[in-house]
Amino acid sequence: MPKGENDIELSNTLDAVRKALNGTTSRMARSKIGQFFTPAKIAWFMASLFQQARQEARILDPGSGTGVLFAALLEILIAQKRPPRSIEVVAYEIDKRIIPYLKDTMERCRMLCRDAGISFYGEIRSKDFVTDAIAQTKEGLFITQRERFTHAILNPPYKKISGESAMRQLLYAAGIEVSNLYAAFVWLTALMLEPDGEMVAITPRSFCNGPYFRRFRKGLLEMMSLRHIHVFESRKKAFGDDAVLQENVIFHAIKEARKPGNILLSSSDGVDFDRVMSRTVPYDRVVLPGDRDAFIHLVLSDEDTRTTHRMNRFITTLEQLELEVSTGPVVDFRAQKYLHKLPMKGTVPLIYPVHFKAGFIQWPADSQKKPNAIEASRQTKDLLIEADYYVLTKRFSSKEEKRRVVAAVYDPYLINASLVGFENHVNYFHAKGRGLSPNLAKGLASYLNSTLFDRYFRIFSGHTQVNATDLRKMRYPSHDQLMRIGAHIKHNMPDQETVDAILKKECENNG
Repeated sequence: MPKGENDIELSNTLDAVRKALNGTTSRMARSKIGQFFTPAKIAWFMASLFQQARQEARILDPGSGTGVLFAALLEILIAQKRPPRSIEVVAYEIDKRIIPYLKDTMERCRMLCRDAGISFYGEIRSKDFVTDAIAQTKEGLFITQRERFTHAILNPPYKKISGESAMRQLLYAAGIEVSNLYAAFVWLTALMLEPDGEMVAITPRSFCNGPYFRRFRKGLLEMMSLRHIHVFESRKKAFGDDAVLQENVIFHAIKEARKPGNILLSSSDGVDFDRVMSRTVPYDRVVLPGDRDAFIHLVLSDEDTRTTHRMNRFITTLEQLELEVSTGPVVDFRAQKYLHKLPMKGTVPLIYPVHFKAGFIQWPADSQKKPNAIEASRQTKDLLIEADYYVLTKRFSSKEEKRRVVAAVYDPYLINASLVGFENHVNYFHAKGRGLSPNLAKGLASYLNSTLFDRYFRIFSGHTQVNATDLRKMRYPSHDQLMRIGAHIKHNMPDQETVDAILKKECENNG
């Protein structure tokens, strides 16, 4: 970084303001509007990622809060050997209680520029960024000259957009298909950059994979050239004051169609940026050529590289295995009147994550929170599946969970029932609606529970949810290999070391 921590006078002042504001409002209130103020250390690191010198800098900060992001960037621009001749800042903020602090930041920036002999213009817009940006970027005969920026720095709000909301309809009409407000902010910001303009944003890592952000990823990668992605290894530390458990990334991108040969990947445990681990990797290892879903793979270490090489030995798709993976069809709150705490006449097993134990489904469970059974009736017949061998995975891992992917075998000989219901918090593997052979099910569950699979899954999945789409994207051992792995397993799933040893042997045989 170009300056030491003690030199960040304005940023540190704003950090004290951030902590004071957090102390006056509840985390729930901030979360409701997706508002998480940026710590000064993160703001300074983000500002340091911009690369290109400009004689005239036009900075966009949508959802600016107290202005810590544009203030950090302005400090860095002023400290350059050849600082800009002029700096313009446009800051959006709709929270009226923060506006006085934002005005103070803008005035401090004006004074810093005055002392450095740099022309400064600052504008605060107390209006909705999404609505205003759509008006700024839409095509039409009578549209006035559009604003374009050389720099954009943002910590956008983290909030889901309801499918029926006016905001979702407005975005859809503008050709922007997103499910979260942060993606809308980033997409619109990219549109407002001039050619070769730069963006640095801190967002959840969730956009890197999964079906919900597919259109966003493709749109972003078409407009922007990713140059640097920084990952926080700890879910807790980036926004520790707000108890945010979402895994976050910072990315730097330039508005150009040409893709770089390499991309810089870095990581830190938290906000200690003096201990950043970084490596340069080929761009086509991060965004795989020909990937229609445009997943972003973050190969952050030598161990990740070794994991990727080992996984590349398995080339079989689920389609080639004639297998499918689906989300459990029983949504418990919708079927609540048909659920029972304990099995009784006329009911069949209902399987939740609570029934996962040592690689198999153990039912019923002694749970005070989850029901164990669902009625088998005309009203529930579409929710039930013929009992057979299936492989289940948890859709969500808790923060205490050591593994991201947790799998278990549903063995019909351990549970006396002709039908079964799988609750919506589990995924299940099946053969076009039917069960698997015993050895195939056990082999597949062992593979999913392996250290290799878990490590590789984490390379491109930064959130706790395990989507069926993510599982479809993975590569698997061949049918014969899975059968051989399953043959090692009798009544109990082997321990982790044994599973890994079996899989390592199959890797060597395959490679």
